[in-house]
Order: sequence, then structure tokens, then C-alpha cells
Amino acid sequence: MPNPNRGACGFQSNEFEQEYERPSKSELKRQMSELQKLGEELVAEPRDRVKRVPMPDDVKDAILMCQTITNHEGRRRQMQFVGKKMRTLDEEELAVIRRTIDSWKGMSKSDTAFLHAMERRRDKLLADDNALTVLMAEHPELDVQQLRTLIRNARKEQAENKPPKAYREIFQILKDLSKKGAAAKPDDDDEDYITDEDPEDD
Repeated sequence: MPNPNRGACGFQSNEFEQEYERPSKSELKRQMSELQKLGEELVAEPRDRVKRVPMPDDVKDAILMCQTITNHEGRRRQMQFVGKKMRTLDEEELAVIRRTIDSWKGMSKSDTAFLHAMERRRDKLLADDNALTVLMAEHPELDVQQLRTLIRNARKEQAENKPPKAYREIFQILKDLSKKGAAAKPDDDDEDYITDEDPEDD
């Protein structure tokens, strides 16, 4: 015989099962944290590499935008937005991203170091005028006026959240300078090392 009090207390077996299957707050928090870290990994990668990751355009755009923001608070807010966008992806999309990141980790340490060195030097040029003086001393053949213009434009792009056209051009110049420096050396290993970085090109 049905229990007449079951309806009165609002407790039914199907409701209990639905509530039981729902992830706990701690589990949801863990999942959100993992997706946030995954987004941070993507933000930390070179832009041209991120562009090749199969993912929805709105997620990719959020990541690329975050890479251009140098203001601490602005970058923190954009990073949170990246995490929010990551949570819109389904399991299949996330699996593709994780596999892609795993394949990057298979690159040699020297390859990865080269990419990050170029990124750091570019950021240094935008943040410190003395960095350009150092670069000029290392490469007297450099078109200083062109680079000054690109640096000024890149700063403006970041300030106004515009597409990072000049930002990318600075990277290309630095990479070309590095190639020329390697070609001037007789060490074949150095030449191979630079050639391996061509995936930075679109």
C-alpha cells in the first residue's frame, strides 16, 4: 500500500535518483578548475599554434584576445572569460584540444625554448624602450624606423583591443633575424633548429 505521507514530504524515488546523479559541488568545482587550467595552457602557447587548434571560433577568439592584453586586471578578467568559454565545449571538443596539447609536449625542448624566447623578446620590446637599443646593437642592419613604427602600432593595438597585426609582424622580424644569425654560423645543427620552427608561419 502506498505511503500516504510520501507526497506530503515531497520525497519521491525518481527525485532522489536525479539528485543523486547530479555532480557534487566539489566535483563541479574540480571540473571548472581543470577547464580553466586548460584555457591557461592555450593562452600560454604561441598565437600561430593556437590558431591551428580545432575549436569553435568564439573560444579561439577569446584565447587570442587574452594573449594581447598586458594589463594585469584586464588579463585576469579575460582569462576568466576564457574559462567560461572552455566550459561551453563538449567532451569530444575537449578531447581534441587535449590531444593537440599532448602532441605539442612531444616537441623538443629546444624547439619550445625558441618559440618562447621570441615571444619574450617581443614583449620586452613593447614594454622597454631599451630593448630596442640592445636589438639594434646586435643587428646593425635592422630597419629601426620600421620596427619603431611596429612597436608603436602594437602598443596601440593592445590599448584599443584591435587585431594584433603589428604584434605578429614584430614576431616575424625577430624570427627572421634569428634565422639570419643561424645561417651565418657553420653549425648545421643551428640551421636545422631554426628551420624546424617554420610552423609559426601561417
